[in-house]
Amino acid sequence: MTIPNMITIMRMLLVPAVVLAMLQARWDWAFAGFLVAGLSDGVDGFIARRYQLSSRLGAYLDPMADKLLLVSVFVVMGFAGELPLWLVVTMVSRDGLIICAVLLSSVMAHPVEMKPLFVSKANTAVQIALAALVLGELAFSVHLDPLRPALILLSGVLTVASAAAYLVAWLRHMSGYGEGSQNSSSTTGT
Repeated sequence: MTIPNMITIMRMLLVPAVVLAMLQARWDWAFAGFLVAGLSDGVDGFIARRYQLSSRLGAYLDPMADKLLLVSVFVVMGFAGELPLWLVVTMVSRDGLIICAVLLSSVMAHPVEMKPLFVSKANTAVQIALAALVLGELAFSVHLDPLRPALILLSGVLTVASAAAYLVAWLRHMSGYGEGSQNSSSTTGT
């Protein structure tokens, strides 16, 4: 158990506190918790790289912690009417489909190595910016109207693009093209 992994686990444990603050309309606490989680994500990554403390467990825990926080915040914001439900459903569906694809490929003894794509990193960055913006607006009673709709639209587009990119990569992997292997007819000469 490395220090970065302990920080990541603490970030995961912070998620219920952020959600509870949101459910109680304590937007200032929710915003602060979200910021602490974001800072801890940067700190654990820096420590892992700087002191060569990266681990296989951390490679799984870190994105799980990020997704747990983002999905939880988006779902609560959707039900609070702060984000459109279509965006929340799109985000949750994309993540659910990715999880199902990874599980299916593992069950079929053809596990897929998850590598974040550029579009996925851009999508996550926009989702973080959107969640921080909405929590900040609610915490400080300000309205940044032109920015919120733009981030909502951009997040929706990137979520769909990311889902499509992962689907294509997964289909290639499952058909054998993703590994550079040849199919059985070409290896037998038929």
